[in-house]
Amino acid sequence: MPLVNAAELVKAAHKGHYCIGAFNTNNLEWTRAILAGAQELNVPVIIQTSMGAAKYMGGYEFCQTMIEATVKAMGITVPVVIHLDHGNYEAAKEAIAAGYNSVMFDGHDLDFEDNLEKTKEIVKLAHAKGISVEAEVGSIGGEEDGVVGEGELADVEEAKTLAATGIDFLAAGIGNIHGQYPDNWKGLHFDRLQELNDAVKMPLVLHGGSGIPQEQVQKAITMGISKLNINTECQLAFAKATREYIEAGKDQQGKGFDPRKLLKPGTDAIIDTFKEITGWIGNKPVKMVPEAL
Repeated sequence: MPLVNAAELVKAAHKGHYCIGAFNTNNLEWTRAILAGAQELNVPVIIQTSMGAAKYMGGYEFCQTMIEATVKAMGITVPVVIHLDHGNYEAAKEAIAAGYNSVMFDGHDLDFEDNLEKTKEIVKLAHAKGISVEAEVGSIGGEEDGVVGEGELADVEEAKTLAATGIDFLAAGIGNIHGQYPDNWKGLHFDRLQELNDAVKMPLVLHGGSGIPQEQVQKAITMGISKLNINTECQLAFAKATREYIEAGKDQQGKGFDPRKLLKPGTDAIIDTFKEITGWIGNKPVKMVPEAL
């Protein structure tokens, strides 16, 4: 299966009231784990790189090449989307030029008119190359690559205006945050989600998916959420498994210090996390996707 953009997959999820998992990768182990989980479950997958992760790994061209080569080397047959997560204007253009299949232009920190105009430009550039586009209205709480959001609710009228630019799916703040959720978090604002879904009539994206109670995410999926972003949950799983391996002294047994052995428990933990989340968000097996379209 060739690399594809996310538009038709996410539209099918919106129509079928299920969700596509969008998992951030931070290195080769993450990439292999996400692809292995998707192949085992026979489901389409969106692999994302944030601006910071792309910089860490060597840039957008390297990330695109690394993911594409890994898909080929592993014999992956399910649809794979390479997506830019929370890209600013310049990052979105760079990812388009590097051959990403999908990009998010996050202009929430700009004046709305500036966000609107830049979104239009990114849509024009991306769609000319068959690349899907995600935009954002209303800040997502927490921090993403140094951009701090307070988590305000998305304005419905602004969402309608942004949706009219031709974007393929929309990220909208509904009380969600990036990173770990504090004990005093009040939960998702379903009234605003319903207003947004009624107004824009297009797939919506839930950022900060790690840590939101499962029942809240599942309810949100029935109300228009069609793409769920996951990063922190995999990071925590990887760290926990790696810590347990080292604390058990396994890195000092034989050649347990070999990176291939040292990193395997964490990699396996990401596969398990992928499979668990993919199971309860209802992502359909590949053989069912054409029926949904």
